[in-house]
Amino acid sequence: MFFVGYTRAAKLSTNHGRTCSSFRVNSPQFSRSELADAFAKFEATVDAAAQSHDWDAWVQHYTPDVVYIEHAAGTMHGRDEVREWIGRTMGSFPGSHMVAFPSLWSVIDEPTGRVIMQLDNPMRDPGDGTVIGETNISIITYAGDGLWRQQEDIYNPLRFVQATLKWCRKAAELGTLDEDGARFLEQYGGAQ
Repeated sequence: MFFVGYTRAAKLSTNHGRTCSSFRVNSPQFSRSELADAFAKFEATVDAAAQSHDWDAWVQHYTPDVVYIEHAAGTMHGRDEVREWIGRTMGSFPGSHMVAFPSLWSVIDEPTGRVIMQLDNPMRDPGDGTVIGETNISIITYAGDGLWRQQEDIYNPLRFVQATLKWCRKAAELGTLDEDGARFLEQYGGAQ
């Protein structure tokens, strides 16, 4: 399956004089400053949504026909599918216990109109100040006018399960494990 903005090429193609992959990226040119400004707004929107738990503004910073690739959940097409997925994900454990999604580093790839970043996904304090979370790589593709047309989240789901189990065990040890965490621990962690 091919996604918006990609065309299959028979052999390695180049993008502005450099080899990028077996797919040619059809991207209008955006200035580095426009990409940086749009990414700063993206980060502020993510932060506000993480604090308020209102993910609609986050969904609105994508184009109406966004393609969102989430390796464990599949590929979503359009804002409505993304809105349904993020509401379900962040409204249930362990997403409901993640408190922020700051980028640890980012790279602006001006020729392709992309920003590649490593995002942290820390869970709330289990009661003693311990910070437990896991990271992922996200690639967002800019569409112009402050909107993003594609996002792909790349991560190892097993590492997220391990981090969540570590959080559950710490919360259980501290007497702060809630029912959702206890169910997760029972289902995925067994007795340890």
